Formats: sequence, C-alpha cells, structure tokens
Amino acid sequence: MALIVAKFGGTSVASPERIQKVAQRLIAKKQEGHDVVAVVSAMGKTTDELVALAASVNTSPAKREMDMLLSTGEQVSMALLAMAIQARGYQAVSYTGWQAGIATDDNYSSAKIDNIDTHRIREGLETGAIVVVAGFQGITTEGDITTLGRGGSDTTAVALACGISADVCEIYSDVDGIYSADPRVAPRARKLDVVSYDDMLELSSEGAGVLQARAVEFARKYKVVIHSRSAFSDAEGTLIKEVAPSMEQAVISGIAHDTSEMKITMRGLHDEPGIAAKVFSILASNNVSVDMIIQNVSTDGKANISFTFPGSQKENAMEAVNRAAEMLDASQILIDENIAKVSLVGTGMKSSPGVAARAFKTLAENEINILMISTSPIRISVVVDGSQVEAAVRCLHTAFGLDSDTIFEETQLSAEEIAAKMNKGR
Repeated sequence: MALIVAKFGGTSVASPERIQKVAQRLIAKKQEGHDVVAVVSAMGKTTDELVALAASVNTSPAKREMDMLLSTGEQVSMALLAMAIQARGYQAVSYTGWQAGIATDDNYSSAKIDNIDTHRIREGLETGAIVVVAGFQGITTEGDITTLGRGGSDTTAVALACGISADVCEIYSDVDGIYSADPRVAPRARKLDVVSYDDMLELSSEGAGVLQARAVEFARKYKVVIHSRSAFSDAEGTLIKEVAPSMEQAVISGIAHDTSEMKITMRGLHDEPGIAAKVFSILASNNVSVDMIIQNVSTDGKANISFTFPGSQKENAMEAVNRAAEMLDASQILIDENIAKVSLVGTGMKSSPGVAARAFKTLAENEINILMISTSPIRISVVVDGSQVEAAVRCLHTAFGLDSDTIFEETQLSAEEIAAKMNKGR
C-alpha cells in the first residue's frame, strides 16, 4: 500500500464528465489499497474568466482582492470532485488550501509556502476518505488568502507530498509525460522514462510547460519523486527524481523553447564603469526579470546593452528603460517582440566537449541566425528570430540524436484546447 498525492490540471477537470473520470481513477487507486490525496486546479478556463471578470469592474484591482477571487476557481473543482467520489459510494472530504494547512507569505499573486500543517489531511486519511485539496492557494499568518502564481497547483501537490511523506507525487495533465521536445513542434520527440531534477528544472525554466519550475525546485530540495503522466490513459509517464550518473547517459536530455520573451537594446551609452549596474538596478526596481544580457562597444566608443525579459513585463520594462535612457543619455532604444529562446538541456554535456560547436554548426547549416547566447554547465540557450524557432528545435533535436521512430499524434484535446494551451503564458 502506498501513500499517493495525485494532482489534476485544469483540462483534466474541465467538465463534469472529466471530473467523473478523475473520480473513477482515484477510486481505483483506493480499491488497490492506496491512501490518496488529490490536488485540483480550476476547471478549464475558469481562472482566465475570473481575471476578465475582475477587469470588467476594475482595470487595476488590488492583488489581495484578486487572490480572494481567483482562489474560488479551485474551490469549485475540489467540491465537485468530492461530490463525484461520494456519489459512487466512497468517502471523500474536500479542503481549501488554508484548511489543508498551507501557510504562505503575503506576496499576493505569487506567494511562497512557509510551512504546512498536515494534521487535517492525515485525519481525513485515517477515516478512509479520499482527501481532495484545492491547489494554487494558501493563507498568511494574518488570515488572508493568497495564491501561488500560475501553475501553482503543481507546487501545492509537491509541498503536500513532502508534508505527508508520500511515496510519489503524480502530476496528471493532457500529455503522457516529459518529452525530449514539445511534440507539437518536433513530432519525432520521444517520451523520457526518467529525468533528473536538475534537467527537469532547466527544462521547466526554459519554457517546457509540463511542470512548474517552482514545483520541480521544491521536489529537488525535499527529494519528492514526481510521476508526470496523462489524465486520459493508464500509460506509465515520466519519473522526475534523483538520477545517478551513468557511463551511457545521454549528452542532451531535451530541448525547450520559449516564445514569450522580448528583447530590448539600448544604444549609445557611455562606455565607463557602473553603466550596466545603473541600467539593471533601475530594471530591478521596476520588478523586471532580466534573462539574457549582451554588452559590447561600438565603433564610436559607445556601449550597447541588449537584454531579454518576459513579454508580460513589457510595460514595466519600457518604463524603466526610458527612465534609464534619459538618465544615462542613451541615443536609441530598440525593442524586438519577435524573438524566441531555444535551450539544449542535459547533465551529460558537462563532460562532453563540442556540444556548443555542434549546436551552432547545426543552426548555421539550417540558415538560422543566433542573436544571443547563454550557457550553464548543463544548458546552452540561444535567442533566434521568432519565425525560426520551430525549425531550430527540429534541426537540433535531430542533430543530437533525439528523434524517435514514431510520430507524435495529438488525440486528447480539441483544436480549441490545443490553441489555448499553446497560447498559455504569452
């Protein structure tokens, strides 16, 4: 008998019919003798609908009130799922994030978990019930509701798995595991049986949308085994866990891409110590998360600085850059919204020379120009023109021997749901 935390995403509970299927899956686990805690996201597009509803009454709502509003989406899912389980003659009890003992700081809309008191969950399990918890939310020491940011239900599930010492944290979504690349972009991508915490953290951070990076980081810190699998089949998925290095370890585990970033270039800055510090201090004060940076000196002795950042922060970034340009006497500001980042990830590259050379040669042979480069011991990221991102992913995937013999086919989602998933986070 195992203790299992099972998290179901928005598409998995998008309709009453799908909620019934989740209930059946959880009951099957209970029938096998397992203790089960389920974590659920809001149904389908509920969160987006609530955001739009808020905008209809206030274009700049307070973050505290937004958290109060957005937390209701998961509460609907948890109650309906508990009802569906009970209708089949099995015990179930639902808890909000705060009833489940998830205590957070007061950073509304992106709160961090401080601690978890799992006594109510354990009490529910002791009665034989399937415990259903609303993901994405917690409570401050002052009693205010908070949310954990987009994708925060993954973090809820991993945190609860840690808190109750679960044997595994199963993350159910509309894909059947972690692939070597987005299979909708690289149809010959192959599903991975096992991925290390380090590789998964890089893949998630660089654009792979299957798991939230915070959840992976939490799992790595507390050694929580994650099983990423499909909500629509019983097939085995991908395990994310501590992986011992082997002599046959692949150089590259996977390729991630991100089309949500933008690039700003400041030209004509004075080439003197402290200029970059001033630019990025202003950006930091305006809550802009800078990713990749390039600084060089032009022929006239002036300095140019280029950097990338999340497109969602465009307004803050432009405000900060305009202020910095006026203060530092920059001659020109350029913004490029049509860029994409492609990242090769693999702990094997630490001991494999020539990875960068092969990647750059492959891109050159396919006439894909590199705009920026960033590296770490287990990652190489390049920025390319947005129109070339899919070609870049496919040619690199082939060049590093990641292609499978079969072609991926999307079978579970409607065209509307696929489009919504592809646009999520942009």
